[in-house]
Amino acid sequence: MLKYLSVWLVLLFPLGVAAQQVIVSGIVLNHQREPLEQASVSIKGTTAGVQTSADGKFRIQLPSQPDREVTLIIRYLGYHELQKTVQLGAAAVDMELVLSPDQRQLNAVDIHGNRTDAREQAGLTRLDPRITKEMPSAFGDFNQILVTLPGVSSNNELSSTYSVRGGNYDENLVYVNGIEIYRPFLITNAQQEGLSFVNPDLVGSINFSSGGWQPKYGDRLSSVLDIRYKTPGKLAGSVSGGLTGGSLHLEAASKNKRISYLLGTRYKTGQYLLQGLQVEGQYRPNFSDAQAYINIDLSRSQTEPARTTLGILASYARNSYLVVPESRVTTFGTRQNAMRLFVGYDGRELMQYSTSQLGINLSHRFNRALLSEIILSGIYSREREFRDIEAAYRLCDVNGTGGGNYGECMQSRGVGSQYDHARNTLLARVLTAEIRNSWQKSRRSQVQFGVKAGVEDIQDRSSEYGFVDSADFVNPAYYLNSTLDLRSLRYNGYLQHTYKFDSLRTITYGVRASYWTYSKEFTFTPRIQYAAISRRNPDLSYKAALGLYYQPPFYRELRNMQGQLNPEIRAQRSLHAIVGADYSFKAWDRDFMLTTEAYYKHMTNVIPYDVDNVRLRYYAQNNAKAYATGLDVRVNGEFIKGAESWLSLGILSTKEDVEGDSTFTYDAQGQISGKAPLGYINRPTNQLLNIGVFFQDHLPDNPTVRMNLNLAYGTGLPFGPPFRPEYRNAFSGKSYKRVDVGFSKLIVLGDAAITNTDKFSLESLWIGLEVLNLIAANNRLSYSYVTDLNNVTYAVPNFLTGRRLNLRFIARF
Repeated sequence: MLKYLSVWLVLLFPLGVAAQQVIVSGIVLNHQREPLEQASVSIKGTTAGVQTSADGKFRIQLPSQPDREVTLIIRYLGYHELQKTVQLGAAAVDMELVLSPDQRQLNAVDIHGNRTDAREQAGLTRLDPRITKEMPSAFGDFNQILVTLPGVSSNNELSSTYSVRGGNYDENLVYVNGIEIYRPFLITNAQQEGLSFVNPDLVGSINFSSGGWQPKYGDRLSSVLDIRYKTPGKLAGSVSGGLTGGSLHLEAASKNKRISYLLGTRYKTGQYLLQGLQVEGQYRPNFSDAQAYINIDLSRSQTEPARTTLGILASYARNSYLVVPESRVTTFGTRQNAMRLFVGYDGRELMQYSTSQLGINLSHRFNRALLSEIILSGIYSREREFRDIEAAYRLCDVNGTGGGNYGECMQSRGVGSQYDHARNTLLARVLTAEIRNSWQKSRRSQVQFGVKAGVEDIQDRSSEYGFVDSADFVNPAYYLNSTLDLRSLRYNGYLQHTYKFDSLRTITYGVRASYWTYSKEFTFTPRIQYAAISRRNPDLSYKAALGLYYQPPFYRELRNMQGQLNPEIRAQRSLHAIVGADYSFKAWDRDFMLTTEAYYKHMTNVIPYDVDNVRLRYYAQNNAKAYATGLDVRVNGEFIKGAESWLSLGILSTKEDVEGDSTFTYDAQGQISGKAPLGYINRPTNQLLNIGVFFQDHLPDNPTVRMNLNLAYGTGLPFGPPFRPEYRNAFSGKSYKRVDVGFSKLIVLGDAAITNTDKFSLESLWIGLEVLNLIAANNRLSYSYVTDLNNVTYAVPNFLTGRRLNLRFIARF
């Protein structure tokens, strides 16, 4: 009876009971001062305990007894156990607990958890940033991990660009610590590209949304990549290197932990990989960048959590690409109808792109409910392209039937030459100021709102021309000479509300608005998300999103192929409708997650474009409508115990209807009788099937010996000859197939957590041997078009890199 009476007293007299209780709360952080989710916090000698939330916080209610001590035991896989003695009194106890890594576990085991917010947002995927460092790829670029996700494709290992659910490269948003990142404007070929902005050594968390994102994110049509750089708590660093480049990073914090900084430099050279291209010559690519992120705690109190912080992000990137092509030999066609193209070159290409960016994030927490941020950002980009190349070619038939002259040229189909000249320069300056606010009205209700203003100043000078000398006729191929200046202001703002009906149902809704002084267009985009966990089966959750997404044109969309700006252009519009489900299940006594999403995007005011290598050539007119629909499926988990892997599948169909396009019609005698509209045709990114696999394995008795496999498969992209609108995207290219595999060994040399010293010493050494393009697939990058003596045009494929070996190392301090 006394036991049940105590229960009733708790229910009837909560205030009285609360007065006799003490709250022990706090936050559990790792050595980099990042919150640890699902860490175990228990009371020594009892069965009482809790797990930390997604933000690393915990709360335990204990009876208040003066002069009583309890010992908290904090455990988390990959870290040393921590015991903390707490003196219980009348006042609440709040603390910060930092776990030290156990290098013998942390470097050999992949740690991941189910983040609740990822189940509450449609299209959202969280990734482990540590995987990006050891994933085998051509340049170790950060964006290669995105290609393994459903709905994301990139048919070019030399490029950091990617397409999401039928969108193009310019439709993807990238944020680093709330600061929007821009990519160079003029890059035309993947061989000229440097690394993506994000430095894997500095990354603390990765959120990727492939559609239906919240109003707080900016105005784009395809995706959002939200990166947070880590906040270190002690001195550490790493050095990595290989045949395609290297990197160096350093991180540290002051003794009082109020100032921390990250420094990272990278160097990439494509000379080793570019030797595998069919164009022989002198390649001198040189890509480098440096980044720094400094976090300063401006709070006066050293005992309470930081109320005012200042984050400073600075970066400088320089890409220099010099090539002196000499010759090219390409055999293409079928065995019965094989042809060969010989090209001799004279001249050179020099491309230089340098970008500087500075961002400041001042954050202040007025109280537990209200957080405000002021974000200032500036970008200065100077780019130039100098090109003078003359190419003489010969096209011939190849004997593919056998005999003594098998594989040799039999008959000449055509000869000619082509000359290309370019002197292009661009200067871009962008300044933005933004205020973001987050108000936690209650445990169930959160309001976020903000405004942003930006000024853009772009100066573009273009001078290009080319001609073709074929069959004794000299024809101008193109001519462009323009001087463009664009100065404008942009304003935008957002308001969103997240409400939790209960522990199972969440809704987020809001609006976003923008105005651009150049086009004098105002946009208004409402968006809504809903998520629910099944009451009957907590492992099953449902998600849905519906919203409008406008993309006001940036400089590239404004400029047409003749080098003119269109002031009448309007924002592209897309309606996103997404439904999906997450299902957590166990297999082989391990946790797995199956994610499925179906989507439909209806697009109007579309600006058509053509893809030329990695250059997007816009028509600069809102003269099309389009749609994209598909299904994305992903299953991830520990297929091998202690190593997370995943398999992704994407099915896509995206088409567009361009006003005024047409094709010839023919009568019964085969004569041209007129023209008819083309209707809906393939968009340049229409890829029916996309498969991505990331798989990890290790020796059963030695997890420090590992194998990482990265596989990408995509069906062929559409293409068509230039200046022939009736054949635009009418042909289907070959599929893209690539397998990169890496074998590695981790050598643990020391454990700073055990020795408990601050000495800067070598902790571990990672050595990897990679086989890039294991299956030696002849993937196509683009097509060159050659005309023979009979005025027949042939699409000659430009192949990507072949099989290569790469040796890499990562030394961590």
